[in-house]
Amino acid sequence: MAQQSLVAKKQWGRILAIVIVGVLYVLTRPPGIAEAEIDRLAQHFAFTPHPLPEVAGPPMRQVRRVQPSLEHISAWISAVGASVALHDIDGDGLANDVCYVEVRTNQVIVAPVPTTGARFAPFTLEPQGLFYDASTMAPTGCLPGDFNEDGFSDILVYFWGRAPVIYLNRGEDGGALNADAYVGRDIVAGDARWFTNALTVADVDGDGHADLIVGNYFPDGAGILDPNSDSRGAMQHSMTRAYNAGDNRIFLWAGRGRDADGPRVRYGEAAGALPRDIAKGWTLALGAADLDGDLLPELYFANDFGPDRLLHNRSTPGRPAFALLEGDASVMLPASLVLGRDSFKGMGVDFGDVNGDGLLDIYVSNIATTRGLQESHFLWLSTGAPETMKQGRAPYVHGSEKLGLARSGWGWESRFGDFDNNGVLEAVQATGFIKGNDNRWPELQSLATSNDELLTNPRFWPSFKPGVDLSGHEANAFFVRAANGRYQDIAAVVGLGAPVVTRGIATADVDGDGDLDLAFANQWEPSVYFENDCPNCAEFLGLHLRLPTKAGGPEGVVVTPGHPHGPGLSRPAIGATATVHLPDGRRLVGQVDGGNGHSGSRAPDLHFGLDHVDADHPITVDLRWRDAMGRVSAQTVHLTPGWHTVLLQPQIREAQRP
Repeated sequence: MAQQSLVAKKQWGRILAIVIVGVLYVLTRPPGIAEAEIDRLAQHFAFTPHPLPEVAGPPMRQVRRVQPSLEHISAWISAVGASVALHDIDGDGLANDVCYVEVRTNQVIVAPVPTTGARFAPFTLEPQGLFYDASTMAPTGCLPGDFNEDGFSDILVYFWGRAPVIYLNRGEDGGALNADAYVGRDIVAGDARWFTNALTVADVDGDGHADLIVGNYFPDGAGILDPNSDSRGAMQHSMTRAYNAGDNRIFLWAGRGRDADGPRVRYGEAAGALPRDIAKGWTLALGAADLDGDLLPELYFANDFGPDRLLHNRSTPGRPAFALLEGDASVMLPASLVLGRDSFKGMGVDFGDVNGDGLLDIYVSNIATTRGLQESHFLWLSTGAPETMKQGRAPYVHGSEKLGLARSGWGWESRFGDFDNNGVLEAVQATGFIKGNDNRWPELQSLATSNDELLTNPRFWPSFKPGVDLSGHEANAFFVRAANGRYQDIAAVVGLGAPVVTRGIATADVDGDGDLDLAFANQWEPSVYFENDCPNCAEFLGLHLRLPTKAGGPEGVVVTPGHPHGPGLSRPAIGATATVHLPDGRRLVGQVDGGNGHSGSRAPDLHFGLDHVDADHPITVDLRWRDAMGRVSAQTVHLTPGWHTVLLQPQIREAQRP
């Protein structure tokens, strides 16, 4: 009898354990919404896909050539490189041009966006006159911008296998836009071999000029893409605390000039500005945004194989300085959900005000594949206390779970935008890693638990060759906020739900009709532009915040309805901020960013959905910016809905905030 009683207790124990697990599973599942609510949300969105223009070039590949020691993991090594940016490259005032990296041919292609007219023939950028070996180097990103501040759009290209190149526009107004309109310039002399996955532009030291923040991955000098190398590729030293990557770097703008070949721009490296553990992280995405209101950008490093890093900017002109910020720990909160203490795989970062407090929140992609690696995407919500940054505290709490943004798949780019102009941000996310037919998640999970001393040696890695699949059939996410306050992924019902492997996302109002369009940079698949056919779009406010390229103009803010006219007169005011006051008391905030994220870049314009505001209703907008001398100015303007070009001249001086 005693033995039977013991058996019965064990059986009841098993039943109780199953019940507890079942209850916990139900409690931790995200609440769903009714199909009627999904249909209601979907009525606000519609997108038409158009493949990006291609240019005849080398035969298309589906994998990169790599050094022999990495051949058995060539699909893993080949999993990044697609990039896309939407920008006004031809100077017609609209962000209706695209620059993208076509990984299948290793081309950097510049073209008009589909449906916008054949204003110039698509062309490619080649590093002519500069050291370049196509057998060991490959482009991984393109970022348009006005780097020499002459009012013409340049294009920066970064690579695996060499340092970035800036293609400076020769500034010939009215000349044909083609490859000959640019001259390539190295940002560093010599034959530096970097593996850059992200690059953004911001005025780091507050001197009025935009600087470069470079995020690198594999160790500097490695021969990752060299099929003739006899060295052994070094992989990460840990899946959670790896600090053996290539150096992240900051380059300060140092001036411009011109020689017989054309325009020049100079940068000086701010050596030692980043502590070693931050400089040596395996960085996949970068973000720069002013989070405390002093018009100095904080920096966010989204790192693979280790904790992300948020740096408080304490720089002065010519002297970049930063302090590490970390969130508050708690016995009731896992360390992985505290900013700066996580061990996840940061792959994308963007900024936007989700909780409506007038401060930017931070949206970060990680790996969140069901039955794969169930991490959590981050939504770091502002606590409304930016002053605590002075004490080294990150004033953010984890909010992705309660708002429905915690899970989708193997995430990459994360991007905010108001695609129906209702005053509420949507969240778009690129997903997928390697597409194939042979599921290798068991091997990857085994690798993740291996000894760190073995992990760095590719010899001990399982095979990840072409044909394997690691989250290769996931769909990109399009999160829309439902009536219950949570975000719901409705990509499948608005035309964005095809299973593709995507890396970069770019957004812009390409056709000037007041709604945001977007482009996806796909890995080993055709990249696509999605035209926004918004069926029920509300009014909007669009701002081209610009700085004059020449001194001597009128003081204060000069507002002109519509888009900028003619190149050479002004440049994007990177870092300028706008606070839009709606009649119902809500505030919408935005900042002009210079390329935040993994490998996609939004246009340097500000777009705000105005919800139910009438077309002729004046909107109050507070503007703050630094001029070309680094001086802080501010002014309030009153604008009606639509696009406006705002030329920012110094007027109201402010004491620098401590």
